[in-house]
Formats: sequence, structure tokens, C-alpha cells
Amino acid sequence: MWFVFAILSAVFAALTSILAKIGIDGVNSNLATAIRTIVVVVMAWGMVFLTHTGNGIMSISRKSWVFLILSGLATGASWLCYYRALQIGEASKVVPVDKLSVVITLVLAFVFLHEQFSVKSIIGCILIGAGTLFMVL
Repeated sequence: MWFVFAILSAVFAALTSILAKIGIDGVNSNLATAIRTIVVVVMAWGMVFLTHTGNGIMSISRKSWVFLILSGLATGASWLCYYRALQIGEASKVVPVDKLSVVITLVLAFVFLHEQFSVKSIIGCILIGAGTLFMVL
């Protein structure tokens, strides 16, 4: 089931890029990010209420709070940079560079989470990196 959600995530991320590029025309990138964020907040809390999972908020550990907040800050920084890049660059070049996050995530997972690299993942990282450079240059 994780694969279905991962594919859906990729489809929605692709739609996000195209819709954002169209919508950001003539709009300050920070304002556009703020508008997008409001929609995401409403949607996320809507799911919490729809699934009746809000009562779990009291059982979240201090460590989880710290890392969820840090993750939120990283997401915000990513979105602000992404929207600015989309505003001044071509989506067909911005998006592949943004997807280098796959390679960076694998390296960070190895360093901080002690996840193992396989030959397959190393080759995949090299191909993603090379493919990104090929698309952008």
C-alpha cells in the first residue's frame, strides 16, 4: 500500500509544480507560499478531525515535538525557496533540481539514521544526479 501512496504523492507533487507555476504569475513568491500553506493547514487539520485522531496530540513526546517542529521549519524553508525558484526559473529545470532531494535524503538517511546503502541505491543516486544535470544543462 505504501507504493500506491508514494505514486499518488508523486502525481500530486507534479500537479503542485504545474499549478504553482501558473498561479504564481504576478504574485510575490512569499505571499504565494503563505496562501498555499493556509490551504495545506486547513486540509491537514480537516483530515485529523475527519479521522478523529486529534486526541493523540497529548501523547506526543517532547522529542517528537522538537523534530516535528524542525521538520516544519525545513518544509517552510523548502517551499519558500521552491516558489521563488519557480517564479524566476522554468518549471522544467526547477523541478528536477528540487528532486535532488532524493539523493540528499539517501545520504542523510545513511549518516543520521544509519540506513544501509545498497549497490542499487548508490547506482540510483548517481543516475538521479547525472539525470538532473543532463536535464538542467
